[in-house]
Amino acid sequence: MDRSWSMITVCITIIFFVSSSESFYIPGVAPVDFQIGDPLQVKVNKLSSTKTQLPYDYYYLNYCKPEQIQNIVENIGEVLRGDHIENSIYTFHMRGELLCKVGCRIKLDAKSAKRFKEMIDDEYRVNMILDNLPVAVLWQTHFRSHSTFYQHGFRVGFTGIYAGSSDTKYFINNHLSFRVIYHKNLDNSSARIVGFEVIPSSINHEYKEWDEKNPQLTTCNQNSKNIFLGRSEPQMVDKDNEVVFTYDVTFKESDIKWASRWDAYLLTNDDPLHWFSIMNSLIIILFLSWMLAMIMMRTLYKDISNYNQLDPQDESEELTSWKVIHGDVFRPPANSGLLCAHVGTGVQIFWMTLTTMILALLGFLSPSNPGSVTTVMVLLWVFMGFFAGLSSARLYKTLKRTEWKKNALETLIMFPGTSFAVFFVLNAFIWAENSSGAMPFGTMFALVCSWVVFSVPLVFVGSYLGFKKPVCEDPVKTNKIPRQVPKQPWYIKPVFSILIGGTLPFGVAFIELFFILTSIWLNQFYYIVGFLFVAFVTLTITCAEVTIVSCYFQLCNEDYNWWWRAYLTAGSSALYLFLYSVFYFVTKLEITKLVSGLLYFGYMLIASYAFFMLTGTVGFYACLWFVRKIYSSLKID
Repeated sequence: MDRSWSMITVCITIIFFVSSSESFYIPGVAPVDFQIGDPLQVKVNKLSSTKTQLPYDYYYLNYCKPEQIQNIVENIGEVLRGDHIENSIYTFHMRGELLCKVGCRIKLDAKSAKRFKEMIDDEYRVNMILDNLPVAVLWQTHFRSHSTFYQHGFRVGFTGIYAGSSDTKYFINNHLSFRVIYHKNLDNSSARIVGFEVIPSSINHEYKEWDEKNPQLTTCNQNSKNIFLGRSEPQMVDKDNEVVFTYDVTFKESDIKWASRWDAYLLTNDDPLHWFSIMNSLIIILFLSWMLAMIMMRTLYKDISNYNQLDPQDESEELTSWKVIHGDVFRPPANSGLLCAHVGTGVQIFWMTLTTMILALLGFLSPSNPGSVTTVMVLLWVFMGFFAGLSSARLYKTLKRTEWKKNALETLIMFPGTSFAVFFVLNAFIWAENSSGAMPFGTMFALVCSWVVFSVPLVFVGSYLGFKKPVCEDPVKTNKIPRQVPKQPWYIKPVFSILIGGTLPFGVAFIELFFILTSIWLNQFYYIVGFLFVAFVTLTITCAEVTIVSCYFQLCNEDYNWWWRAYLTAGSSALYLFLYSVFYFVTKLEITKLVSGLLYFGYMLIASYAFFMLTGTVGFYACLWFVRKIYSSLKID
């Protein structure tokens, strides 16, 4: 036992330190070498806000449009994230600087002005992409370990009091100063892009006479780096106001290598508290897990030795613990079909999560592949249906049930049906808001078709094979007449023990949960997959051990109804996850709109349900193994 735990600790430590490295090369993402003068096309993405969580298409606002708008092909993950990548007017050439380049001139109507004001109020940010790098604003700070860090995207505009007026005015960022950072190849004149920064400004441009082919502005000088002439007034947003959009492009050589170009973006989450909390939590949880395992093994070994050495004629007087319920401990529970469906779905979620993390650890999933994590999880969910059907059917047969087709159908629709119902309602609300986050009908139809074509057959094939395969016989026989369960102490009663049992698994997960929620709802990148993998392994061990301890105390009090309680004990951690999401909503987010709140809690409800099935299944299988192990060690006539 000591040797096994030592090996586990060493493996976790190695994975932790190796996979938490910031610099990584992404297999399958080839660098692009640009020659001097090569064209560079800036792509525009969604307009996003942490206040509303509702993304919008870039051209939802009255920005400059190219002659023909082209939608860039997106994967399923990008569609689910609300990404909408398109071409733009911002085109320049490698290492060819531009000063005060005019994009277009637009006159705002009432509708356009209203939309701009609403976006400014909700603090929307514009997202752009160059060579697969998102545009970022270099932000100065004095209270972090790093003096500068990147903010993703730039504000649509800002508000303020102007020209002595007491009313709040709206101003648009109509001038963009781009800076492309490149790493020069020493062997030739080519270069690779390693950074994409922008400084947004609001300039009320003026001109004497507008020439569409060669517009000349009196507010900036296209031949000098000191481009702004005279007093630069901000561009106000109002009906019938004329807005001239301009931009600059400068290039800067850097020593940053292409493989490390994402480090500057990932430093947004580089908080020393993150490292300290994870290490502290990992040490405490491993220590507690080790102690629980030692106590349980020694106690059980002593119990089994005493019971096996007990004189048969004294058995009726001495046995008052878990051995006396051996004739009922394997009695099938109520709603056993529902339990099997939940266990099968939990196995599906477990293998999907584990495989995704392994792919991320190997570097195949990263922020440089937008939507890759979501895409892989959807595909893995579909193909892991085989394991869901297999495990559900085997448990179904173990519980002496025969309707395997009904069980396969329940496993098939349990989680996807609930999730799709919630998602469909939320998608309707998003659609009503004209948000790009609404899933198109074609994509939704494709997802349903993939579920029907792949997941449905795989679940039924797994169920058929699992039901045909022989299962392990129970180590003891089950009595025909159920034994009466004695009155239980208050601390062993189901509600109390289940709620207490979920606290420790949640305690393992909640630190990483904070960073995961931040990456999802505050538009940050989550990249330390090593920490997440360690937390997942520790969570699995903790769920197993907490459930075994709870099950042991339950059996010692002669309560043989452990099947559902084992599942709910570990699964109750999902309740604390949802409650924590409520706390995070109140303390960290600034969401005020009803639709945004429904979106947040709807998705967190789906996530909590998945977490419930994952942790519940781990706890259930641990308890099933434990019960079989201890009762197979007894000598029962």
